[in-house]
Amino acid sequence: MPSGLVALLDDVAVIARAAAASLDDVGMGVAKAGSKAAGVVIDDAAVTPGYVTDFTPERELPIIWKITKGSLFNKLVILLPIALLLSAFLPWLITPILMLGGSYLAFEGAEKVIEKFGGAHHGETLEDPVSDVAVFEQARVSGAIRTDLILSAEIMAIALAQVADSTLLTRAVALALVGILITVGVYGAVALIVKMDDIGLHLAKKQGKGTQAFGRMLVNGMPKVLTVLASVGTLAMLWVGGGIILHGLEELGVPAPAHLAHGFEHWLAALAGPLGAVLGWIGYALASAVVGLVLGAVIAVLVHAIGKLRGANVH
Repeated sequence: MPSGLVALLDDVAVIARAAAASLDDVGMGVAKAGSKAAGVVIDDAAVTPGYVTDFTPERELPIIWKITKGSLFNKLVILLPIALLLSAFLPWLITPILMLGGSYLAFEGAEKVIEKFGGAHHGETLEDPVSDVAVFEQARVSGAIRTDLILSAEIMAIALAQVADSTLLTRAVALALVGILITVGVYGAVALIVKMDDIGLHLAKKQGKGTQAFGRMLVNGMPKVLTVLASVGTLAMLWVGGGIILHGLEELGVPAPAHLAHGFEHWLAALAGPLGAVLGWIGYALASAVVGLVLGAVIAVLVHAIGKLRGANVH
């Protein structure tokens, strides 16, 4: 065999081995990043059904598909390039940006709590006459995509931290795969949740008493599940937003609030014995939610006060 061809085959073998090693690095990066981001993924799945409920059944899946496309755009077109650029040139800016996003989540969650306890509704709801269904639907989708942007930023930041020591290419591929896999998983689960009552209705019409009973259980139970998820979604906005603020303050040299929250977490964990890890996590989530609620309420008061002043100036 000519020596030139042997050399070429050797080069191809080296490239193949390098590619295989890179794929291994990407796979490990995706696994690490995905596991660390799991908490925010749960929050995302809890928040989203609230934007879809109360619409007619034929609009539910199209709305979820619109939100899914918006989520992929958030992660792959907006956040991925920004994350890579910031990690390369301005890594110190990541924490303040995340804190701004956390403040927005806290504001959204606090607004929902205020409305729940009798405060004025801000924006059109399905309890009011809807003047234009298409415009209202688009507003719901836009709101879901804005919330997804903040949650996705947290997911991408967590993922980035897990592959920070990798090459730029490995970071990019790992973040893209994490973004795609999490988006498909979250919105696939959301689609299943919101269509479960339709599945139950279909099963209730089948033959067999057991199948019919299970179908009726789904039909009767899903409104309650969606109500619970709506509350969990609001709580998720508060605890994720508050948690981002606590972590951000710690990163910026103000550790006292985070230390207090962790102290509460460890105190509850010590009380619970074998269930300490679970109760401790719940304690930290509650502490974060309190921070989010207080901060969000302050922002809500300021936002609406400024809105009233602007309205008065216009008149």
